[in-house]
Amino acid sequence: MPNTVFEFDVLIVGSGLAGLSAALLLAPSQRVAILTKGPLNDGSSRWAQGGIAAVMSEGDTFESHVQDTLVAGAGLCDVDATRFVVEHAPEAIHWLQELGVPFSTEEGQLHLTREGGHSERRIVHVTDATGAAVQETLLAKVKACANITIFEHHTLVDLITTNKLSQAVPGEASRCVGLYALNDITDEVVTFSAPQTILATGGAGKVYLYTTNPDAATGDGIAAAWRAGCRVQNMEFIQFHP
Repeated sequence: MPNTVFEFDVLIVGSGLAGLSAALLLAPSQRVAILTKGPLNDGSSRWAQGGIAAVMSEGDTFESHVQDTLVAGAGLCDVDATRFVVEHAPEAIHWLQELGVPFSTEEGQLHLTREGGHSERRIVHVTDATGAAVQETLLAKVKACANITIFEHHTLVDLITTNKLSQAVPGEASRCVGLYALNDITDEVVTFSAPQTILATGGAGKVYLYTTNPDAATGDGIAAAWRAGCRVQNMEFIQFHP
């Protein structure tokens, strides 16, 4: 049975751009733990080259970006989710700029490129290594934040739910109250307790023989979510590169 117990307000599993961003946004008011199965800079995020799509130029519109996305998505996109992401993309870019991400510029303005599926130049980038540049910036901020504790080489074993602890309240849905993780250095399974858990574990490309996904992309978070009773969908979509 696990012996060591760590207590936090929020647990974040995964140290890619999603997990790091969530940690930084929560840290002002929450005690946050980031768990990652390898080194902190492992994962797919640093291999993303092209850039981030956002309406940042005169003449471009949210509606145009939405329609481009729906067309590229072959009718399978969630329209509300698409519109939310598109309309908040400029805000996200400004946040990254404030953190110090060195986006490429030209004559004092963001240099925007155009990629497949887009009708306008709206790709904000850092030369051709955008993911690595954003991750490096976020990692520096995370390491400097007193309210964020980093646990490298900790592999998610399973989520702890009230159902599994026989603490479920009749009529209420099972709640996640933490997780078990394997410390790959000490070979010890430790317990993390928190009222909130965020799974930012990426995809499952490594379950296939041929992929350029990093070795960490084995779908641990998806499997743990399923075992905990979460709904899992869109499993037919696999990103093989990066």
